[in-house]
Amino acid sequence: MITWMQKHKKYLIVTIWVSTISFIGAGFVGWGQYSYGDKAGAIAKVGDEEISQGELQKSYSRLYMQYSQLFQGNFDEKQAKTFGLQRQALKQLIDQALLINLAKEYDLQVTDEELLKAITSQEYFFKNGKFNKETYKQVLSRSRMTIAEYEKDLRKQLLIEKLLKILEVKVSQQEQKAITTAFDIADKIKYKVLSQDDIKVKVTPQALKDFWEKRKSDFMSDEKYEIEYIEVAIPNLKFSDEEIQTYYTDNKYKFKNEEGKIEPLQNVKDDVVKALNAKKAKDQALRKYIAYKKNKLSQDVTTKKETLSQHNNSLNSEALKKVSTTLSTPKVLKPILVGNVYVVIKVVNKIAPQVKSFEEVRDIVKPLYIAQLKKDKLLELANKLIDKKEFGKNTKESKLFKLQDEVSFNGLNALEIQEFKVELFNSEKKKSFIVLKSGKIVLFDIVEQKLLTSKEEDLKDTIKKLKSALLNQGLLKNLNNKYKTEIYVEGL
Repeated sequence: MITWMQKHKKYLIVTIWVSTISFIGAGFVGWGQYSYGDKAGAIAKVGDEEISQGELQKSYSRLYMQYSQLFQGNFDEKQAKTFGLQRQALKQLIDQALLINLAKEYDLQVTDEELLKAITSQEYFFKNGKFNKETYKQVLSRSRMTIAEYEKDLRKQLLIEKLLKILEVKVSQQEQKAITTAFDIADKIKYKVLSQDDIKVKVTPQALKDFWEKRKSDFMSDEKYEIEYIEVAIPNLKFSDEEIQTYYTDNKYKFKNEEGKIEPLQNVKDDVVKALNAKKAKDQALRKYIAYKKNKLSQDVTTKKETLSQHNNSLNSEALKKVSTTLSTPKVLKPILVGNVYVVIKVVNKIAPQVKSFEEVRDIVKPLYIAQLKKDKLLELANKLIDKKEFGKNTKESKLFKLQDEVSFNGLNALEIQEFKVELFNSEKKKSFIVLKSGKIVLFDIVEQKLLTSKEEDLKDTIKKLKSALLNQGLLKNLNNKYKTEIYVEGL
């Protein structure tokens, strides 16, 4: 982008659009398709929309599969952590929830007719060229989804599509000409890839301890919660037909099949009995909660003691969340279902996080120190080589390529290539280096640059997507300020 871009400053805005389409625009494609049902308690809340653990797991799995395909199967959980996959998955769900909040505020709705049309137009539910209900059920069953979950999620997707359609953008002739010109720039480069694997470092005990000293506030213990609690197990009682019928009549909306229809009593009688037993246990737990709160517990009631933390939780995530958000101690909490037992918890004391000793975290600190040392050494090497006339051994030369061209670079995978191309075409330097998120550094020297020509119409759809991505990015930024986001789980 060197000489040509310096002479055509007005096209520099294109680089922003290039980055947007590469890293943001994809987030608006098919939102909602992969998040299903309330599999567990809410892990976050955006405005009036809750995000469940199940939704996060599905979103994470989808991203993991996408990365695995890009890496041609050479992708694992360690790399997923490096790329912050869990945060990416949560970010997608938060963005989706922001848009749903706005759509509901504008009173946008998806009718049953619109939902049915969307379902019956999906070819993967077809048999002999048309929609087949049994195929529909089978496909969802194989994907471990219920019909209710899929249709709930599809409604979200259609609602977002309806909202974004209102905000549909148009492309002006001037914009089309500017973007087309920018996409026609082609570079030929000499390059060299530097990897941390090429760097050897020596770790001394004192240097490792000095590294920890400067960052020891990053190595804190979990906040701990001293609790007492009472358990009330769900019994296995028998009930009369009249009791079962009465409970079913009052609560039949709780007993639905995969299609969302209420099941007849004879099909769910066992479930009704379980619900009645759970109700008995909860009523008993509530009575003990009141007595516990008033310090009037019967002497024959056994209380247990435990110290909970994020990494030592013998109860469940809901219990830990309620314990951790308690503002004052001591405090007795309302009954919480943990497995098949209701627990009534008394939060006795909170213990603030403490700095862990060097001996406790030595094994954690060492790889971090090595990674930082290698990063520094690699950057030092890059700066030395860039000042030389040639990069030395293993220097390669590319063919002439444009940003949108598929091109390979020795030592880089598909994601790294995409990141490198965007940064290269954003750069105003003829000779420099680019530090990639993976830690690799790519030295480059542009040896040839051409302005090729193509039909403006060829990029019209791409330009429209670029503008839409920018609009969506700005919209989300405003919605983040408009709707409060609460995350209930530490580390997300």
